[in-house]
This record gives sequence, C-alpha cells and structure tokens, in this order.
Amino acid sequence: MNFVKKLVDKVKPTFSEGGKLAPLHSLFDAVETFLFVPNETAKKTGAHIHDAIDTKRTMITVIIALIPAMLFGMWNVGYQHFRAIGVDAGFWEQFAFGLLAVLPTLLVAYIVGLGIEIVIAQLKHEEVAEGFFVTGFLIPLIVPIDTPLWMVAVATAFAVVFAKEVFGGTGYNIFNVALITRAFLFFAYPTKMSGDQVFVRTRDAFWWGAGNAVDGYSGATPLGQLATSATGDVAMHDVLGNPIGFLDAFIGWIPGSVGETSTLAILLGAVVLIATGVASWKIMLSVFAGGALTALAFNLWGPDTAIAHLPWYEHLVLGGFAFGAVFMATDPVTAARTEVGKWIYGLLIGVVAIVVRVLNPGYPEGMMLAILLMNVFGCLIDWCVVQANIKKRLKRATSK
Repeated sequence: MNFVKKLVDKVKPTFSEGGKLAPLHSLFDAVETFLFVPNETAKKTGAHIHDAIDTKRTMITVIIALIPAMLFGMWNVGYQHFRAIGVDAGFWEQFAFGLLAVLPTLLVAYIVGLGIEIVIAQLKHEEVAEGFFVTGFLIPLIVPIDTPLWMVAVATAFAVVFAKEVFGGTGYNIFNVALITRAFLFFAYPTKMSGDQVFVRTRDAFWWGAGNAVDGYSGATPLGQLATSATGDVAMHDVLGNPIGFLDAFIGWIPGSVGETSTLAILLGAVVLIATGVASWKIMLSVFAGGALTALAFNLWGPDTAIAHLPWYEHLVLGGFAFGAVFMATDPVTAARTEVGKWIYGLLIGVVAIVVRVLNPGYPEGMMLAILLMNVFGCLIDWCVVQANIKKRLKRATSK
C-alpha cells in the first residue's frame, strides 16, 4: 500500500487547483478517499472528539452486511432459472449464471449514480460523499432481475437527483434513495414492476452462452399467488408447482428479487449491523413486531381472502419484509432519531406494510410504500417525542 500511496501523492498536484486535470478533482478525491482514510480535521485548533466510526467505515460495514444476501441471491437466480427450464445444473454453474445476470445492473447503478454525484460535487466544489456506495449496492438487490438496463439507469439518475441532491446531498435526503429508484420503476414502468409477475422472470440463455437458447420463465411470486388465489386458499408453489413451506421461504429457495429471498442471509447481515452499532435493533425489532401483530389481527378478524389468512410468521419471511426491516427502515438519515421514536417508527412501518399487502391485492408487497410513507413522518415522530419530554420535565419542575 505504500507504493500506491506514493503514486497517489505524486499525481495529486495534477488534480488540485491549478493543475492540468483540476476539473476532475472530485473524481480523484473520491478514489483517494476510497483507498485511504483522510488525515485532515475540520480545524487546526480546538478540542475534537474522535471516533473510529466515520461515514466511510459505516458504509463499508453495511456493504459487508449485505454480502450474504447478495451471494445467496446470485445463486438463487441461477437456481430458479435452471429449475424453470428443466436443466440439471451444478452449484457453480447456477452461481455463475446469477452473477452474470446481476453484475450488469450493479455496474449500471454505480456508473450512473456515482457519475452524477461526481459531476455535482465538482460543480459545487465539494468532496464526493460515500453515501452512494451503499445505495448502488442496494439497487440490484431490490429491482427485478430482468429490468432493462436503460430503465435502471433512468431510475437511478432520477433518484440521485430528485431524492438526494436537490435536498443537499448525503445526510439531507428525506427519502431512502434506493427505494425511490424502485418506486420510480414501479410507477413509471408498471408492466415491469406490477403485481403478481414481478421478480420472477429470468434472463434467457443468451446471458449464459448456452447453445440451446431458452426463453426466460415467468410466473407469480408467492405473495403474487396469494393475491390472486381463491378465497381462503393460502397455498403457495414454486416454479415447478411444488408447495412452498415456511422453511423454504426462510432459507430462500423461492422466486423473488436478488436480495430479498433469504431471510436467513438477511438476519446474518442484521447481526453484523447490530454488533457494530451501525443500525438500530429497536427499529428492526419493532418492524417485525408491528408486522406480526397486524398479520395476527387480520388472521383473526380480517377479510376472507388468501393473503389475510396467511399465518403471521410467514408474512415476515415473504417478499421484501425482512430485507426492508433490516437494511431500509434502519437508514440513519431517513429514520427517526430519538430512542422512543425508533420504536414508533418501526412499529408503524410493520403495520402499514401488512395493511397494504392485505387490503391492496394489486400490490401484494407493501414494504416499499410503508417505508417511504414513514420516511415522511420520521421527523414529525421525533418532534412529538421531544415535545412530550419537554412537557414532562416542565411538569416535574413545576411540581417541585
């Protein structure tokens, strides 16, 4: 690394003010910050409290926590594809297919998103923030695997500009940027994101380079099946028509988006986030609690529909519920900040997600809309909690 550091220091003047490549200073700064920890402080004098956890380390920790879901999702893409077309493929063949299917979306998300952030940072004469490193990693995990790359590019550009930069950049955005990308696709291109057919189609054999090209399979996700099932029929089936049980959904042997199928892999990521203090366990737990209680209420008093009769514990492992609870709801920028507020914020996300699932059969997912809705109320929840504490302390002081 010393050799790389010396090389970076040698070319740094070229990208600094007055250098030949000064217009690319923000790009150089992003690369330098990614490779090395900055050794500068805000002021030359005065007391500073230093902590080992900075934005860069936080983002890297989140990416590490996402890796189990990403790797499992890549394998599952290939697994579902080869099962659907009736080809007996090995583990590495399945994983390689999934890798080649996911990688283009990952590259497009990073190229478009980081490209826009670098250009804006250069125009504003600011450093490139590390926030998009996580957003770019999240996008291919939550969009349909067969989404055209130009759609991913347009949705990513829209989200970065209108959900982040117009508010001031990293740390100022009101909405979760990755979810805005998915929401843009959902409303702008509903035929690719609508209802029961979403997240199941696999890329055709061209991506794998097989000689016998086979068209991609298309079918309903487990939640999509429930939304269109006969009243009271809660049976779910995989691509071959075999019934799907709780264990299948928990481990992730089901059709779905790349990062959302395996609750087990998601929980491994949750352990990393909680152990490092990067994400709030209170938000995670309250989201699951809110979802479980609401699903149980629908089980007891809900309408006579298949999804209303789905056991509460199966709601928690289907669709994007677990992924949203662990990686989306806990976004420190858009979530509630107060300790009591975190409980309220997470609980309401779980409640709204299940309500949308059960009462809106046209959109059986629900988690995306629940989180985006509560993003709007996060600051209001904190304000109410703070005001309640102020009144409580004033009342206590007056009584004394």
